[in-house]
Parts: sequence; structure tokens; C-alpha cells
Amino acid sequence: MSKQWMPGLSQLIPYQREHLSGDLTSGLIVAVMLIPQGLAYAMLAGVDPVIGLYSVTIPLLVYALFASSRHLAVGPVAMVSLLVFSGVSALAEPGSPQFVAYVLLLSLLVGLIQLVMGVMRLGFLVNFLSHAVISGFTSAAAIVIGLSQLKHLLGVPLATHEYTHQLILEAIGRWREIDPITLALGLGSIALLVVLKRVTPRLPAPIVVVLLAVVLIRFFNLDQYGVSIVGDVPRGIPGFSVPDLSMEAVQLLLPTAFTIALVGFMESIAVAKTIAAKEKYKVDPDQELRGLGLANIAGSFFSSMPVTGGFSRTAVNYQSGAKTVLASIVTAVLVIMTLLFLTPLFYYLPHAVLAAIIMVAVYGLIDVREALHLFKVKQSDGWILLITFFSTLLIGIEPGIMIGVAVSLLLFIWRSAYPHVAELGYLEQDRVFRNIRRYPQAKTFKNALLLRVDASLYFANMAFLENKLEHYSQERPELQWIVMDMSGVNDMDAVAVDALEAVMDNLKQRGIRFAFANMKGPVLDVVHRANWNNKVGKHLYYMSVAEAVEDLGLQYAP
Repeated sequence: MSKQWMPGLSQLIPYQREHLSGDLTSGLIVAVMLIPQGLAYAMLAGVDPVIGLYSVTIPLLVYALFASSRHLAVGPVAMVSLLVFSGVSALAEPGSPQFVAYVLLLSLLVGLIQLVMGVMRLGFLVNFLSHAVISGFTSAAAIVIGLSQLKHLLGVPLATHEYTHQLILEAIGRWREIDPITLALGLGSIALLVVLKRVTPRLPAPIVVVLLAVVLIRFFNLDQYGVSIVGDVPRGIPGFSVPDLSMEAVQLLLPTAFTIALVGFMESIAVAKTIAAKEKYKVDPDQELRGLGLANIAGSFFSSMPVTGGFSRTAVNYQSGAKTVLASIVTAVLVIMTLLFLTPLFYYLPHAVLAAIIMVAVYGLIDVREALHLFKVKQSDGWILLITFFSTLLIGIEPGIMIGVAVSLLLFIWRSAYPHVAELGYLEQDRVFRNIRRYPQAKTFKNALLLRVDASLYFANMAFLENKLEHYSQERPELQWIVMDMSGVNDMDAVAVDALEAVMDNLKQRGIRFAFANMKGPVLDVVHRANWNNKVGKHLYYMSVAEAVEDLGLQYAP
């Protein structure tokens, strides 16, 4: 039971001592990276920066014990932080006690949803978030995140707007109020972060920038010249508290909780699987859901915002030599030590620098190449990406991803309702049957039609197939046989069986009979139960189209 529910223990008991050096090193490096990120993402979510540090203590320890990934670094991430702000700011004023209470309740709801999904083995549901939807949503959300930090970068108290264009217009209209020192500090931090990342990628650039900014503010007293700073950061670890479980608040937060649960899991499982493949071990999606769910549930009782696995810090954790979950435990312990002894160091930390850290972190999420790639490979996927992108950017975060999912599902339904149906002809040189549209030189038959259906047949697409068959029968009055190549049909439901049987009976009265080739076992089982072996006879069992053509004595058209 402990290995099934707590796979992290199997990495620690017994522990292999040769892993200790890598785990300690990576735990230290990720902690140094997480501290400024935690502060920044908490600010993005609209809560006190210290909550960002609380979010990488208890949740990280719980995840380490209950998850199957050895390398995933859990904590606040930009995407989830934006979803938190977007969902909760509509209910309460950001930063207010009520806002914080809603955030803690949101953590609990996200955790419960993920835990239930994991217990019920519903990890497959994340597959409904197609790659095109996620790419479009992520790119748009990155822009929204960047724009949300304009007020800190410019030093102008911009209002919270529902739509991004309203924020841009207000910022342009208030350009005279821009604080030059704040702007210079923010732009300088962005430039330094980019340069350090390119020149010394192993160096924890955010902590370097944070330390330099704190020294600069303290030495030149820039906080007295209009530069906004974090101020007092509470010392000590968070105490135990129970989120407010009012039914009204639960109902209001549920849509946001479901979105965060799915998007957060999608981000986590993607990076966890990538690292696991490189290290040749398996990640259990359902166990990951349970691990993330328990981490969020536990965190909600210790002042944590919703957490999930992050791309960048997981990559750093792996590259720094992490071998087991001990690295995550070391990270959590170091953050706890920071909370106990080092929080006064962050007093002079400027909000502009935290904004710079966020902007640089999300810049890489804008993926233009992927959009071009999808349009090149499959235009419909490219359009889904664009629809999701502009919906998220112009309408909002949650409506954007919902529209993207709805459009992708509608496209899937449309494709299944209008399956590909190919008329086959014979290529003498290759002795194979192929689609005559792709191979115009393929020979067709005088009194027969060879059709291949490339989809399972069910109630939603039978009307389309019926119309196809009717069209062919009217277009070719000489038709006597329709040979159905069933190699692309993996399943048939009862409606499809009855509908196709009705078509066969109708066309039989006009002198047209049916034969079937390449019918798979599961489909044969279905039609046997419908007594087709008596209705169709031996013409149901052809092993290939060539066998059917030969047995029926079909002749090529001149």
C-alpha cells in the first residue's frame, strides 16, 4: 500500500548514498531559483509575496512522498498564478483578506479535484486539451501575464481590467505618470536576466538580480524616490488554518478550480514524462494527479496558493544532478530556513524587479514557431491554435481555453461525422488497390464499386455514409456490386449495423448487392449478433479486396 500510494518512499528507503551529492546540489540550486520565483508569482496571483514562499514548503514535501516523478519541481508557476488572479479577482479585491481566503479555498478545491481524478484514474481526460489548444492558450496567457506586470514596471497604479486592450490603452493614456527610476530599474533587470541566462545559463540569474536590486535600493535610498518595495516579509513558517468552506464560495470558485486542475496537471505531466523518458523510468499519470492533489490539499491548510510542476525549474533540477525526491525535500527545508531567518533581506526588494523576473520567465512561452509548424502540417490545428490564442487574449483566460477546447472537440466530432471514404481502383504494376483520386491510373470496374471507409461506424456518421452510397448508386445505373473494404473500421454500433442493413435491403431491390472484405474480429462479432452471416452469407468473409474481386468475377472498366 505504501509503495502504491507513496512511491517517493521507495526512493528514500533504502537510499543509495551515491545519489546524495546530486540531490543536495540540485536541492540548493532549485531553492535559490524558487525563492525569487515564489515571491514574484505570488505577486502575480494578487497575494502577499510571502505566500509564494509558503507554497514551496508543505506542498513540496507532500508531493515528494506521494508522486511518481523523481525530478518534478513543484511550486507556483506563472500560468496557474494568472488563473488564480483571473478567477479570484472577480470575487474580491486583490490582496484583501477575503481574496487570500478565496485563494486558500481554491487550493483546497484544486487538490480535491486532482485527488478524485487520480483515485478514479481519470488522467486520460487531459488528452482533451489538445496540443494546439495548449500552445495557443499558453502563448496568449504569456502576453497577458507580461501586460499584467506593466503597473509594476512603469510605477503607475493601473486599474485591473477585464480585457487586455483596456489595460494597454490606460497605460498609453497615463504615460506622463511613468516613474523613470522604476522603469529604468525594471528594464535594467530584464536586460541583466537575459544576458546572464545566455552567458552563464547555470548561474541562478533571478537571485543575482534580486540581491543587486536590494543593495541598490538600500544604498541609494531609492524607496524614498517613488520606487515601490516589498516591505516587511513575515518571518516564520505558516500556521495551520482551515479554509473557509462556504457553499457559495465553492460554487463561485469551481470553474476556476477545474481549469487550474487540468492546466496544472497538463504542464506537470508533460515535463515529468520528458525527464522520465531521458532517465528511463515510468511516470504514472494517475499517481501524479494524486500527488499534486494531496500537495494542494495539504498546502491549503498552511497558507499556500495552488501549485504544480514547472518547466524551467524541473529542467534545472534535472540538469543539476537530482536523482531522487530528496532533492525536493532539500529545497523545501532550505525555503523553510529562509522563512525562519532570512526574510528581512527581502524588505528592499522592488516590485519592478519581481515584474522583470515574471516577464522574462513567460517570454519563452510565446511560441510562434509552433503556430507556423501547425499551419504547415495541418491547417485545422493551426486555426484551433489561433482561435484559442485570440479568444484568450481578447475575451479572457478561462473563456479562452474553454473556447479552444470546444472548437477542438467540435472539429473532432465533425471529422468523425464526415469520415474519409475512398473509391478504390487496381494498380496492376503494384498489384494493390488504392484511392483513385490519388492514383488516377488505377483501374475501376464495369459493374462494381470498391469503397474503403476510414473510420469506425456509429450513429453520428451513418447518415453521411448512406448519402454516399445513394449518390454512387444513382450515378452508376450499371452498378451490381458494392464491395466494402472494412480495414479502416475498428468498431460499429447497433445504429450503424441497422442503418447499413437498411441500405443493403433498399439497394438489393434495385439489383445492387454488397460484399465485405478485411472485416476485423470485433466488427465481425457485432454483425454476427445481428445475424448478418445469414443475410450476407459468404460475401461477409472475404479476407482481402483481391479475393472478393476474384470470387465475384468482377471485370475492369474499358
